Order: sequence, then structure tokens, then C-alpha cells
Amino acid sequence: MIGSKLHPLGLAVCLIAFVLSGCVSQQKYEAQQQKYDALQARYDQLNQTMSTEINSKEMHIERLQNAIKVTVNDQLLFPSGDWQMPPQAQQTIAKMAPILAPMQTTKITVNGYTDNVPIGAGLRRQGVTTNLILSQKRADNVMQFMISQGVNPNLISAQGFGDADPVASNDTEDGRAQNRRVELTLAGSGN
Repeated sequence: MIGSKLHPLGLAVCLIAFVLSGCVSQQKYEAQQQKYDALQARYDQLNQTMSTEINSKEMHIERLQNAIKVTVNDQLLFPSGDWQMPPQAQQTIAKMAPILAPMQTTKITVNGYTDNVPIGAGLRRQGVTTNLILSQKRADNVMQFMISQGVNPNLISAQGFGDADPVASNDTEDGRAQNRRVELTLAGSGN
């Protein structure tokens, strides 16, 4: 009834029901803890395996709440103005694949980014007319190589973002170099 007061006993019952509805079962808690532990183990493995690249600032690995984000410096993966990975870049990605491939319940997203420098004539002749297209080709290339290394093709996707979402100023060469990157994000399903 509108305008009537709730009886104190009714209020207590509502409060208890509200509090209990926020609780999770032991089984759900353990399942979440298992996912967290598995993600943490992958994070630790990636840090150990990729320590050379991390120390040389070619790669950054970040642990998020329910995900791991690996940011790879574009100079490590692609020659300037290209989207094909040279053998050294393939070796780098190949070192990560055995850590990522066993995570069959984990979705991997490959995001490509560029700086804001306009596309040159050489790329235009190859049909790459925008930074968005270049970033998509780079993300696709990384994704296809990871699939060739055993990552489940149903659990990986690629998206190019061009010069959107810069992490540094495009006014300096160092800033532009930071903006040219590929990010791999691993997030478990049902987080």
C-alpha cells in the first residue's frame, strides 16, 4: 500500500533477503577462484617467458581484474609501413602461443593501433589507404599467426582501431612509437 510504513519485522526480513541475495555459493566462489588462479598462472608464465622483451620495453604485460593485456611495441612486430611480420616477430609471438593456446575457454582479442601519420604512397599502392585499414591488417596478421601456432580460431578475434585511443602524444616520435602497438587481451568466459 502506498504511503504505509513497513513493519519492523518485514523490514528485517527484506534486509536479510537482500544481504543473502548478494552472497555466492561455495561452488561459485571456488569456480571463480579457479579462473582467477589460472589467469594469474598465465600472467606469471608470460612475464617469465617474455622477460627479455619486457626488459627492453618492447612489450608490456598488465594484469587486469579478469583479464591479461599484452601490449607489443609495433617496432617489434612490423617494419615501418608494413603489416607482414618478419621471422623475429613471429618468434616472439610463437613464444607466447604455448602459454595462450591451452586456455581454450579464454577469448583472445587482438587490437591493432597506429599513430596519426598519414598513409604513404607505398602503402596506398598496396590498397592500404587509411591507418584504420593498416591497423586491421596488422591485427589480422597477428591473429592468423597465433592460429597457426595452435590458438583456437573460434576463441580469437582481431580489430583495427587506426589512430584512435592513443596512449601518448602524437606530437613526438617517441609518442608516435608508443601509439603504434598491438594489444592482446585474454579474458575468461563467464567472468
